[in-house]
Amino acid sequence: MSTTHDQKLLEALLDSWDRNNTILVNLLRALPQGGLEARALEGSPSVAEMFTHMHYVRLIFLSEDVPELASPLPEKEWRKERDPDRIAAMLNESARAVREAVKDRVETGQEMKEHYDHPILFLQHMVWHEGYHHGQIKLALKAAGKPFDDEAIGPVTWDVWMDKTER
Repeated sequence: MSTTHDQKLLEALLDSWDRNNTILVNLLRALPQGGLEARALEGSPSVAEMFTHMHYVRLIFLSEDVPELASPLPEKEWRKERDPDRIAAMLNESARAVREAVKDRVETGQEMKEHYDHPILFLQHMVWHEGYHHGQIKLALKAAGKPFDDEAIGPVTWDVWMDKTER
């Protein structure tokens, strides 16, 4: 990285990734009883499967694009994990791996091996992908009769994006 301005920009982008993961883990922690089993439609993935899928997608793209920094892949992509603490640990682990890989590629100027013209595009793809599943999770809960109250879930999701305090 050549300038202080560039370093501050990278830190802001990495902070956005950290906030994205915080929001996912907060969403997981806020699930009502039985929420991990909820599905939007019969045959759709469960909420648990969507969380484990997001973890897997992070790691599969790392293994393809930054293999020297990749973590071992889980045996299964859409896991029916029932332990929210285990899911949170998985998400935190893969979030750290993505963060470090993007930081490394930006700072060293190395290209991604297989996908993406720039490592920031990888980061943006992950945020977009996970936002998509965030919406699916909320829909699955609503379909299961367990919707979130927007006033209750907002402080641990939307507000995390807009908070100007130091983390």
